[in-house]
Amino acid sequence: MPRDLTSLRTDLPVWAAPMAGGAGTPALVEAVARAGGLGFLAGGYKTSAELGAQIARVRATGAVFGVNLFAPNPVPVAPDAYRTYARVLQREADRYHLTLPAEKMTEDDDAWEEKLALLLKAPVPLVSFTFGLPDGEIVRALQNVRSLVAQTVTNSAEAVAAAETGADLLIVQASAAGGHSATLTPSRPVAPTPLPDLVSDVRHTVPLSVIAAGGIATPTDASAALRAGADAVMVGTVLLRTHESGAAAPYKAALADPAFTDTTLTRAFTGRPARALRNRFTDTYEPAAPLGYPAVHHLTSPLRKAAAAANETELIHLWAGTGYREARDEPAAETLTRLAAGR
Repeated sequence: MPRDLTSLRTDLPVWAAPMAGGAGTPALVEAVARAGGLGFLAGGYKTSAELGAQIARVRATGAVFGVNLFAPNPVPVAPDAYRTYARVLQREADRYHLTLPAEKMTEDDDAWEEKLALLLKAPVPLVSFTFGLPDGEIVRALQNVRSLVAQTVTNSAEAVAAAETGADLLIVQASAAGGHSATLTPSRPVAPTPLPDLVSDVRHTVPLSVIAAGGIATPTDASAALRAGADAVMVGTVLLRTHESGAAAPYKAALADPAFTDTTLTRAFTGRPARALRNRFTDTYEPAAPLGYPAVHHLTSPLRKAAAAANETELIHLWAGTGYREARDEPAAETLTRLAAGR
């Protein structure tokens, strides 16, 4: 039977989203907990050992926190489309003396089984899933070790499917969110439904607690989602420039740079729709990019790492939601308490 949020003992209705790739540090999760909210460690792109070490660090503080995993939902890429895209990108890679893996596609599952085993052996208060739906047996196994289970969804149909797995609560993500869309059908366009409308639709469809996410950058945004029926809101982009964020310096600078004027949904970096600051990479390579996750992610990864090391912000994935201009250089607690002021 689904459970509610009371066991999480959070005072602030503003949570911190999981941010894979380095931005979501244990220090950020700990700061969110001290402020009365709840933060997530991002399991994505880490080994199970790396994730286990971060869990141990946060658990030692007594913080209430969550862990997010990418549930397998592979998006196959046609080999010819993959090789063609690799050839197109090689001209950028040549600048860094790199050879992209044009002939070898990597189709892994992000160490899914190992990370699940870790969470069953060393339970955490909350486990959330993104990209795919775990089966009901996995949900029940986590609940049996006293973890609440959340599923990230982007529409009412996905909410119904998540409820059928036995999930305890829903993270309802609007298209304005930065980073990857949680859509379960990445080959279809992501509907631009305003977050309050999306929350209301889901609440009228599925009787589960709702955490609202996507484009929340101001107290007005937060209060609108709460009025629509959300039990709490979850933010990511506005925390990227905080003192506890692990985002790289060029990334933080780009969020405040007037040269970056817009965000866009793109599959150019990873083969899966994700919202980022528009830059030369998105403008140039989006038309050529195939769907194909995680193969395209692994293809572009060496190029993105080299560009980041060279501070080439026109070539790296600057994940950002539509409210990125509200991200401030300040302690995370100040960001969270300001957003909560409008409730």
